[in-house]
Order: sequence, then C-alpha cells, then structure tokens
Amino acid sequence: MAMYDQLRENVATVRRQIEESLRLSGREGTPVTIVAVSKRHPAEAVEAAIEAGMTDVGESRVQETVQKKPAVKGTCRWHLIGHLQSNKINKAIELYDMIQSIDSYELAVAINDRLNRPMDILLQVDSSGEETKFGIDPVEIRNVAAKVSSLGKVRICGLMTIGPLTEDETRIRHSFKLTKSLFESLKCEELPNCDMKYLSMGMSGDYRVAVEEGSNMLRIGTAIFGPRK
Repeated sequence: MAMYDQLRENVATVRRQIEESLRLSGREGTPVTIVAVSKRHPAEAVEAAIEAGMTDVGESRVQETVQKKPAVKGTCRWHLIGHLQSNKINKAIELYDMIQSIDSYELAVAINDRLNRPMDILLQVDSSGEETKFGIDPVEIRNVAAKVSSLGKVRICGLMTIGPLTEDETRIRHSFKLTKSLFESLKCEELPNCDMKYLSMGMSGDYRVAVEEGSNMLRIGTAIFGPRK
C-alpha cells in the first residue's frame, strides 16, 4: 500500500480542514460523515481509503460498482450518488446501502415497488437551478417528501444537493443555505419513514463552505483519491 501513502495524508488533511470549518462555524465536535467517492479509481484505492479510516464509499455509476465492489474486501457502506436510470434499479438495490440521488417521486415509487427490505435514501434537491443538474424543485420538496414517506419501504434519511459549478462563493453558499433551510423544515414535519439525519452537500471543491453552512455528510473524491483516471 506504499503507493497510497498520499491517500492517507489526503484523508488526514480533509479531516483537519473539516474540524477547522466546524470550529469557524461554531459547530465544533459535530460528527461529519465523509463519503469517499471512488469514481474511476480501482478497488485497491478503495481498500486504502478504508484502511485510512473511511467507513463510507460513494459511486456515481451502477456498472462501475458492479465491477469494483466484489474486489473490495474491507467493510464499508456503499452509496449511490449519481443519477439512477430506471433500468439499473434492480442492480442498485443489490449493491448499495444508501441511494442519495432520489430526484423524483416516480423514481422513489419504482425503487419501493422492487424492494423486499427497507432502503435508506436521500432526496436530491435542485438548489442551483442549473440545467445540467438533476433534483427536485425546492418548492416541491415538502410535497414530494410527504408522498415518498407514505410508500413504506424506502426510508428518507435526509437531503442531498450539488452546489453550482462556479467559483462564486456567494452562489455556492446560497445553494447550501437553501438546502439547509429545507432540511430543517422537513425535520419539523415528523413524516412517517422519515428521519432527517443527513444533509449531504459539499464535494472536493466546496466542502469547507458546505460544512460552514451546516452539512454533516460530504462526498469527496479528488481531495482524497487524487485526479480521476
């Protein structure tokens, strides 16, 4: 694992920066889950991340996980963080412990109908309004959450969003503030099959801002694994 010494250093750096951002935002000591996004990195890299203390691993594509997961011997929770196509639902149910990218009521129904066990999900919020982003319109999130919560097998565990692709920190913060507000609002609803534990926002380029705005789950790839191949 000598070739992954840098990965271990990267994990340590990310952890230090998270702690600093928590301190700056008055949230010192708040638990933050790091989902190590291993897209386009081999199983050996995932093993190294687990050895470095990562308990959660994220993938964007079902087919890549099909090939990679059997080769990973370490124990971790597997998250689907990318858009899920309907023809991949059956395989996704087998592979993942959590699906973070539920971007419509119809997708939640399709998953629920095929489940024979409870499944943790996050509702993806379109907080940036960018055409390239998937997600539920913020004004619809309460209605969608209420309908999804009645399905029975899928369990809403929080919200996920992807910040805007920009260097404008003001826009990024606006996106995260909006999602945090929706998260707190849904917490007060006390919907069935809905335990708002996770606010998944922030990636390698903006995770420090996300932590400052209340995120407690980060999806970090490049900052841990280095550039994708």
